[in-house]
Formats: sequence, C-alpha cells, structure tokens
Amino acid sequence: MYFSLDELAQITGATLLGQKQGYVKRLIIDSRLIVSPNEALFVAIRGERHDGHKFIPEIYQKKGIRYFLVERPDDRLLTDPDVCFLVVSDTLLAFQQIAAYYRQQFSIPVVGITGSNGKTIVKEWAFHILQAQFKVIRSPKSYNSQTGVPLSVIQLEPSAQIALFEAGISQKGEMERLERIIRPTVGIFTHIGNAHQENFSTLEEKIDEKLKLFQSCEALIYCADHQLIDDRIRKLGYDRHCRLLTWSFSRPATLQIVSIEVRGQRAQMVGVYQQQHLTIEIPFTDKASIENATHCWLLVLYLGVPHEIIARQIATLPTVALRLEQVPAINGCTLINDSYNSDLTSLSVALDFLMQQQHPRKTLILSDMLQTGEADTILCQKIARLIAEKKVDRLIGIGQVLYQHAGLFDCEKEFYLTTDEFIERFQPSRFQHEAILLKGARYFAFERISSLLEQKIHRTVLEINLNALVHNLNFYRSKLRPGTKIVVMVKALSYGSGGYEIASLLEFHKIDYLAVAYVDEGIALRKANITLPIMVMSPEAGSIQSLIDYQLEPEVYSFEILDEILNEAQRQQLLHFPVHIKVDTGMHRLGFMSDDIPALCDRLKNTSHLRVKSVFSHLAASDEVVHDAYTLRQIENFQQVCHRMRELLGYAFDRHILNSAGIERFPEYQMEMVRLGIGLYGVSAFHQQRLQTVSTLKTHITQIKTIKKGESVGYGRRAIVDRDTRVAILPIGYADGYTRRLSHKGRVWINGQFVPLIGNICMDMCMIDVTDVPAKVNDEVELFGSHVTVQELADITGTIPYEILTSISERVKRIYVNE
Repeated sequence: MYFSLDELAQITGATLLGQKQGYVKRLIIDSRLIVSPNEALFVAIRGERHDGHKFIPEIYQKKGIRYFLVERPDDRLLTDPDVCFLVVSDTLLAFQQIAAYYRQQFSIPVVGITGSNGKTIVKEWAFHILQAQFKVIRSPKSYNSQTGVPLSVIQLEPSAQIALFEAGISQKGEMERLERIIRPTVGIFTHIGNAHQENFSTLEEKIDEKLKLFQSCEALIYCADHQLIDDRIRKLGYDRHCRLLTWSFSRPATLQIVSIEVRGQRAQMVGVYQQQHLTIEIPFTDKASIENATHCWLLVLYLGVPHEIIARQIATLPTVALRLEQVPAINGCTLINDSYNSDLTSLSVALDFLMQQQHPRKTLILSDMLQTGEADTILCQKIARLIAEKKVDRLIGIGQVLYQHAGLFDCEKEFYLTTDEFIERFQPSRFQHEAILLKGARYFAFERISSLLEQKIHRTVLEINLNALVHNLNFYRSKLRPGTKIVVMVKALSYGSGGYEIASLLEFHKIDYLAVAYVDEGIALRKANITLPIMVMSPEAGSIQSLIDYQLEPEVYSFEILDEILNEAQRQQLLHFPVHIKVDTGMHRLGFMSDDIPALCDRLKNTSHLRVKSVFSHLAASDEVVHDAYTLRQIENFQQVCHRMRELLGYAFDRHILNSAGIERFPEYQMEMVRLGIGLYGVSAFHQQRLQTVSTLKTHITQIKTIKKGESVGYGRRAIVDRDTRVAILPIGYADGYTRRLSHKGRVWINGQFVPLIGNICMDMCMIDVTDVPAKVNDEVELFGSHVTVQELADITGTIPYEILTSISERVKRIYVNE
C-alpha cells in the first residue's frame, strides 16, 4: 500500500491541515504497537470505551508519528511543519474507505468467509491447501471485526493471487460495511448458531444479515443440509445472481458426499463432483472438522486446484492454533508458544504480542517458512525487515534457508540447520529474564524446544484466557463515565491468575492503578518492569523504606502507620509522597473512623512531605440485595467524610468506594475512581452471562483401571462401588489447591460429559468414575472452567469463588492464551 496524503484526502473526503506532500505506506490504529514512524498514518478511532485522539500527543513525542487521521485535530502540533492532520467526521468509516479503495486495485479471487463458527479454521485450512499452488493473502488470526477486516485487506500486495478474509458481526447493519471492504468474489457460509443472538430477534434475521456479505459474489459455498441457511439463501434470491455451490450428505448437491469411513484418528471421505468420484483423507474425525474440511474441499475444487494436490494437502491439515500460549519459562523468562504454523502474516501478529511483554530483551526462535511461494532470498529479506521493524534483540534461526541467508539479519543472531542441532547445543543459561517467541512450522517439531524452555512440567495447568480478561475489563469500562479511573486488584497473584503476566496485560491496556495487598507483591511487579502506579493496601510496620525505594503508594489506615510513613518522609526530605487514606464506613476492618478525621487532616495539612492521592472505603455487602439500604448508608457516610476532608485539607483528591459488584449495581456513585477485582476474572452475582470465563483448571488422565463391585476407592475406603467401575486417576490433589471438601460431592468435565469424583481427594491425586463415558489415558479433564464453574465449586464447599481461585498452588503451571 502506498498513497500520497492528497490521495487519502480524496478517498476519505478529508480536510488536509499542515503538511500536504507526504506519502503513507502503513496504517496504524493501536498506538501501543507503533515500532516505526516512517510513512505511517495513525488513525485515531473513537469507540465506546476508547478514544485514539487522547494518545496523539504521546505518540507524536515518543513514537515520532507525524501523520494523523482524526475527527478533531490537535492544533498545538501544527506548529511542526512535518505534521499532517486528515480531518474527517468518522475515522472508523474513513479507515474502512481506504481499505475498500485499496481492495478495488486487485482483480484476484477474493474469498469472504462468515458464519457463527468455523470461520478461522476454514480460512486456515483453505490457506494450507491453496498455498501449494498460489500466493495467498489471508486475515491474521481472527481479524474479522469492523477494524480487523480493513487491517486484513490492507495487507494485500501485488504478488497476491488469492485472498481469504473472515467477516464477523454482532448486530444488524455491520455486514454491509464489511462487504464494501472485502468485495468477495466467492463466499463461504460455514454455520449458524447462537453466538451474538442477543442482538437479533430470530436466527433468520441473523442469517439474513450475514448473507449480505455475498450480495456481489460470483459463487456461494455452503452445506445444503443446513436447512435454515438453504431456505434463506433461496428465499432472498441469491440463486438468481450467484452460483450456488452446495455440498451435502443426503441431498443432491454440487459436491455429494457418498461415504465417510473413520480409520483411527483419520476420516476417509468419498464425494462426487462433476460426475467424478473423488477420495480424500483428513486427520480428524469429529463432525465440526469434517464440515470445515468439506467447505475447503469444495472451494479448492471450484478454484481449479488439481485433485492430486488437494488430496496431498488435505491429508496434512494442521491443528489450528486459535491462540498464542504464554507460559513461565526457565531463568525468569516468558515463553510465547506459536509453534503451529509459520508465515509472514502470523509472524507479524505474534511479534506484536511479543512486543507487549515487559521484559526488556526479546528473542525470536524461528524456523524456515515452508510453501510460501516466495523465492528464498526475497522471503528472508522480508523476514529481516519485519524483525528489524519490531526491534527483536536476538534471532535464533532453524532451517536451511535461514541458515544460508544469515547475512541478511542485522541483530544478535545464531543459526542451526535442524531442530536436533539446536537441542544438542542447547544451554539453559543463555536464556535469562527475556521474552521468547517460539514460531515454527509444524515440520520442525518445535514442541521439543518448548519442553526445554518451559519452567514446569506438571501436567495440571491453570489456563488463563487473556482475551476473556480483556473482554471483562471492557464490560466494566462500559459502566463508567469517560475519565473515571480504574484500580485493578492484582493481589494474591491476581486472584490466582498470575502476578506479572496479568499486570503486564493491564499496563498494555492502560489501566490507571494496580493494587496489591503487601509490599512484597509490589516489589515483585517492579522487578518485573511494571511501571504503573501501584497501591499497597496493607503496608506493615518496617516496610516503609521499601515502599519508597520501589515507588509504591501505601494505604494509610491508622495513626500508627501514618506516623511511621511521615517520619521516614521527613527524614528523607520527600516532597508530596503519595498516600491513600482508608476510612471505615461500616466494614469495620482497617480504616479511620469518622471521629478521627479532624485529627487526621490536621496532621496531613501541616506537612508538605505527604500528599493524599485518594480516599477510599470498602463496601461490606454490595453484592447482596438484602443489604442495599446498608450499602447506600455506607456510600452516604463516605461522601460526607470526603467532603469534610476536602474542606479541611484545602485540595481535591480521588474518591473510590465501588468494587466489582458496586460498579455493576451502583454506577451512579463511581466518583473519580473505582476498584475492579473478582469481576475482572469472570465472576459476578448479577451479570455472569455478560462475562467470560478467564481461568480453567485442567489436567489429564494418568491411569484407568476397572474395579469389581463391592471394592473401595481411596483413603478411608469412603467409596464402595455398587457395580463394576472404571476409575480414572488424575494428577491433582489438595496440595495443588483442589480442596478435599469436594470429595464425593464434586464433578469434572471430560469428553463432553460430567462425571463424579469418587473417593477422598488425596494430596497429589484424585479419582473420577468414567464408567459411563468413553475415556482413555491422556484425555483432558476440566476441573473448573466454562462447564464446571468456580461458583459451583464454591457452593458445594460452602465458600466463595475468591477462595477457590486463590487456593490454586504455585506448583500448578499457569498458561496464558491470547486468541
């Protein structure tokens, strides 16, 4: 992509202010991902919860950007003759107009893919097949939204022969905008389900909206067995303007599937296409994979790919990694595992995620990229430019092509011909306190490298879905006025989710404050290069020097702790050291009582060494409707105390009393700041359906045995079986935080079914009854997550979700996934 500023103004109808002679070859919508300002245009998109305009001064000063697409210009920057503002009424629309105009420059086949499920897998599998014959451009990951689609389309390049783009919607009116950008020549409708159904009155209405993607298509691919989709397509007349390419197990269709034979972990399919019997074999047997593969089969047949190529490629369809895994690694490192596929587009996305990590040093372990259609030298030049642009510190290249082109890379580097050679020469000490991205084609078996780098090998893991956490953050942000600050509680390892990893993500998403319980937790975050302001809720005597050394901001809840902080601040001649005053409005835990306020303010007013940054209190029962009158009295008392303190101190400070439940139920009292805790991690008593599950505790079966009727299971012989029973042993027990109180009461989720725990939970193991479910050694088991909820476990054991989450021990490996 390469446009002059004047061309962009014509495309978008923008008014040009300032510099008018420049050129743009990159569009950027996320200020955090800017690595090179040269010929880049920052698009200041304004959404419900974010406004890109507020970052313009920062990215001008710190990132060097000089071109901006805006709704309101910052006149202060126009004194710089290099600055240009393209001013429009709607920056998102203008961004989409640029992408739509750029799409019109290409006359290649463009495949548009939509549906409730399977979009990304169909796109990735179609890419896998087509790349053997064509130069293919595709959407990165799941870029299918109002911003993701234009970001995908602007990646088109002159050498492209086919493009594959996803389109996703959540409400009416969205698809027409995406259709104008993609302008698909071929469409695929994968499936219809209940995702985002809350914004549509019927499934028919949602199908009709999705079908708008195909209004200018030459051909439309779908399964004729989905009766509702077929009915809507024909009722709306799509058969009159485009060719319907259907496939079916039972009805006449363009591709008629006549047989499926499952052979172990593979399925052989026979289909009739243009009166020819064709046979393929795919490395999956589940219904969804068979449907997704058949969509791809019909697509590539239509595009004229020879059957021998189809059969070869479809036999090696990869498992599609819809997410990046982030895990603790050896020697204080963080490992990002994306060792499922390797191409330039996915490499760029993965490097963006690498750049978000707070480790100052970044290492990329990269394999050769296979079947790209690029000449080796040109491909390596592109990789080298991308690595330089993303500011990678060290490249470890594996494969003959990278090895032969080592001279193209201008960074710390080392190269190996094979994965075996790297493993033979592997030295753990050479990886220290850095972020490591593992990015390789499946052929290179990088899972062997991953096993060397990962910190723990205990097969029980706590999986943390970072996308779900961000979704929950945005849900609570939607309840707040613009400008209301957010303190996020990351105490107790972020409710068991992990300290540094969660804090790093929150810093990336520009949270205002973090809060921890104790000084040691704050020090650990500072040592991990977290720079956000950190509030310490329970500072202890003797910790004041550490507070000062690590720039931590203490809660002050008593005159004793106030005197200790004040004495140290006076001794060091500190000016306006920040403190946060805790008042007790009815929780009756820590905090100053209302009668203490005059004396407290007298001490604070007569010193320049301390400065009150905020005053706050805790609600005792904001999540219990029966106590709403008490909650409102607490809020009223708090407002009165703050008003009095402002009068006595003579200056303003932030006020905060709302916790997660308070944000949901009493948003009118958000004041200047709120505190977000358990809700961020996906637990709510009132809007659980609006939140997403963040933490999933899972393990694998280590052994299965059959015991006879009348025999016992576990310590104390508490379980006597009343039939011949298949018992599966799981490597998790109460030492991992899986409480013994679940014995004989809890259940787990395995292979699509709930099964009960049997016998007493042991220190390191527990047992489940799998008599009525097909199960085998190494099958994955969910102990809590989206099926067995944390709330269910809390109800069974007579506790609260907080205790369930924070009890998971540190010997359980945390895995962070980013979809």
